[in-house]
Amino acid sequence: MPVGGRPTVRSRRLGTALKTYRLAAKMDQLQAADVIAAHQTRVSRIETGHVSARPLEIRAMLEAYGVHDLEVRQKLEEMARQSKRRGWWLEHAEHLRPDYVDHIALEDDATYIREWQPIMVPGLLQTPAYAEAVIADGPHYLEPERVAQLVKVRVGRQAKIEEGAASYTAILGEGVVTHPLVSVDIHLEQLSAILEIGKRKNVTVQVLPFSAGVLAGYSCAFYSFSFDEEPTVEAVAMDNLRGASVLEGAEDLAAYANAYDLLRSSALTPDASAKLIRGVLRNLKEDRS
Repeated sequence: MPVGGRPTVRSRRLGTALKTYRLAAKMDQLQAADVIAAHQTRVSRIETGHVSARPLEIRAMLEAYGVHDLEVRQKLEEMARQSKRRGWWLEHAEHLRPDYVDHIALEDDATYIREWQPIMVPGLLQTPAYAEAVIADGPHYLEPERVAQLVKVRVGRQAKIEEGAASYTAILGEGVVTHPLVSVDIHLEQLSAILEIGKRKNVTVQVLPFSAGVLAGYSCAFYSFSFDEEPTVEAVAMDNLRGASVLEGAEDLAAYANAYDLLRSSALTPDASAKLIRGVLRNLKEDRS
């Protein structure tokens, strides 16, 4: 059962998949309940992610729904097992908003992560010093102890990228590179870190120049996630002052996938982006000397 009975990203994804196959089979929840010898309420709670289906229940449901693809069946059974796995970030749960926990769970499960950031260096690229500066100077006052915990979590999120466990593409607005939000010393260190991280085989960093026009003014940062071998967008997350929102509707996913493709095609190539960053680094160092 998800912690506290609250649906998790993993249990919700599993429930949505099972509901999709049930509807395709033209079965109602009462019929599905008969398949697993349970009350209709259990099927409802499985499909909303409030409880995790057991592997035996999944096998019975998929058999009844006419889903015989072995790869699909194994994927959903593994998803059921993963839905009960305790994530590394839960040891910091008291310092995290529930929506942030969902975001980290999406990252942890993803095989492809894409991000657009027009103003700030993405969390997956931030140095500890940069993370501390932007968290401490955010719109809400935080005690130093909580700032330290959030920095630790942000650094922890980067382990997946460092280990090569996901393909990560970040598009940065040119202002992220040229207009520091933090001290020059921290910004210099941060730009150098971006150049180093960008050399990894699983990481792509591109800069969207001001010359891209209207697209360069696209101010809504967002993240998209894929969970299979193919980079099909399966979830999108966005931050706001009140927390974060996760979108999973087909039309929303298509819209953001298209937006990301437009941003990426208008951005500088990875090599040209690195050249721009190196130029900014050089100019900043010269201004300080």
